[in-house]
Amino acid sequence: MPSLILASTSSYRASLLARLGMPFRQVAPQFCERRHGAEPLSLVRENTLGKARVVASTCPGATVIASDQVAWFEGGAVGKPPSMQAAMAQLRRFSGQAVDFYTGVACIEDGRERYDCVLSRVHFRHLEEEEIRYYVERERPLDCAGSFKSEGLGIALFSRIDSDDPTALIGLPLIRLAGWLRPLSAACSHEGVMDGVPES
Repeated sequence: MPSLILASTSSYRASLLARLGMPFRQVAPQFCERRHGAEPLSLVRENTLGKARVVASTCPGATVIASDQVAWFEGGAVGKPPSMQAAMAQLRRFSGQAVDFYTGVACIEDGRERYDCVLSRVHFRHLEEEEIRYYVERERPLDCAGSFKSEGLGIALFSRIDSDDPTALIGLPLIRLAGWLRPLSAACSHEGVMDGVPES
């Protein structure tokens, strides 16, 4: 059976990749991500390909998938909030504004590299202090750059999202990836694989 590896320990990315119905395993990439010192397109490309390459170098013969996301607002990268108070402060800044999310995806197979980046522009409604507090206390989005989970209640914070791949905002652009993995998907289907639960 073809070996598919997700170069990430993220439960969000694993859940997304599982939608494609192929078995895979997760490998933590031993790669130091860069978050500052460059424009967002350069940052996300460097991080995405870096993670894919380091895992591919230790897993010969495997198809390796990696992704990275950079949130960008007012000329700088937005990180994950270190506390509930910081999450609320981020959402106050975003109220009535637009935040750009650059999501890179890479696939390395037999030495061949593919890379793409999807831009998602999130337009926030004008947010009241009480709804910010309620949201942060309910979802505790401390593991998310931008302090929201668009797959959960966070969607209620937006007026609209501009993107050609809605899964990119969650962390893995499936429309791009599904096209790249069609041959592998066909091979899995031929061998009778019916679900894509990550291997333990």
